[in-house]
Amino acid sequence: MEAKIIKVNLMKYNFIETIMGALVLIIAVSFVIFGINTAKINTENEIIISALFENVAGLKIGDNVKISGIDIGKIVDLKLTKETYEAQVLMSLEKNISLPEDTSARITSSNLLGGSYVEIIPGVSEKILQNNETIYDTTSSVSFTDLLGKMIFSNNK
Repeated sequence: MEAKIIKVNLMKYNFIETIMGALVLIIAVSFVIFGINTAKINTENEIIISALFENVAGLKIGDNVKISGIDIGKIVDLKLTKETYEAQVLMSLEKNISLPEDTSARITSSNLLGGSYVEIIPGVSEKILQNNETIYDTTSSVSFTDLLGKMIFSNNK
């Protein structure tokens, strides 16, 4: 009789453990599906524009791209060009934003702690940048330590 009671209790715990395991799996799968749907890049609503910079210190994938302080996209990749050794920044922008071909870009600090973003300054040209085209008129980020060094050494003259 004692063995039968132990067997019934074990079956009860096995059933509860099975239900809990299934619940954990369902929740994990739902998080994975949510993450995939959230991370998908909808290429129908976005275009890829690149910009060439001398220095992209402080910039990273996922940082914002802004016009007049409004987010219009994200940085999707940073590459080094083999011919000129410039940094190529690939940006995914909203498709409804039409940028003239003489648009310029600059890397700007968003705060004193070093967060950066790319600021787009639209030009006046009639010709519009198309998907996979490049902005050549760029200004790299200014390092705070470089500015401090210039200020210190310029006072000695």
